This record gives sequence, C-alpha cells and structure tokens, in this order.
Amino acid sequence: MRRIAISASRACAIDATPAPVSEPVCPLPAKPDFSGMTTLRLAPLPPLPDYRDAIRLAQGQAAARLESPMLLSWYDRDRDFEAPRHVSECHQASATPGYVDYALNHGAGLMIDIEDGRFVFFYRDAFSEIDG
Repeated sequence: MRRIAISASRACAIDATPAPVSEPVCPLPAKPDFSGMTTLRLAPLPPLPDYRDAIRLAQGQAAARLESPMLLSWYDRDRDFEAPRHVSECHQASATPGYVDYALNHGAGLMIDIEDGRFVFFYRDAFSEIDG
C-alpha cells in the first residue's frame, strides 16, 4: 500500500507495506549460562526460620570454598527481596532474574541455593580475576 502525504512544504510518498519478517525482531529469552559455576544446593532440616539464618549458613559455606568470598547478589523468596535492589525491574518477562544476571556478569563462581530457591546467594572470590 502506498500513500501520499502532503504538507505545506512538499509531498512525500510513504510505503506502508510491511516488510516480511523472517527472524524475530528481538532475541527470545534464553536460560542463564551457569557453565563454570559451582552450585551448592542445601536442604537443612529443619527448614531455616528466616533470611538471617540462611545468610549465616551461606557465608560459612562460601568461606569454606573461596579464599576471600564476596557476596554479589542474593534473593529471599519469603520476602520477595533481592540484592542489588531493583535489578529485576529491567528483566520483566525475562528468563533470567535480575539478581542472577547481575551475578553472572560480575564474576560469580559460586551459587548457594538453599531450600530449592527459597534463598539464593551468589559469591565470587574477591581476589580472582574477572574474565573479559
């Protein structure tokens, strides 16, 4: 369909025929790449009462595995809190939550998942080099 737009200064031809789309305009969401990540899944019995106990457990596990553990990001499903704050705002309808994306892009090497995602903590060794 071709239309003619006329303004006071000139007439323009506008091609209103949509171009055929052969591939997606935006890339489809992909699952996060955890290759190279050490994942520790913990299911303490009895279940932990709250975040404070979860962070103590995670800090102890990270200290046993990393020379100088640095907490990069975390998620508390009970309260639906994450850190850094608001990182998931840009990830609405994304396959990767913001706190996961932040950790993966800041050199996380250890993920501690407590009680199937109830509490999730990402660490890196503070003295390790970030690739790239």
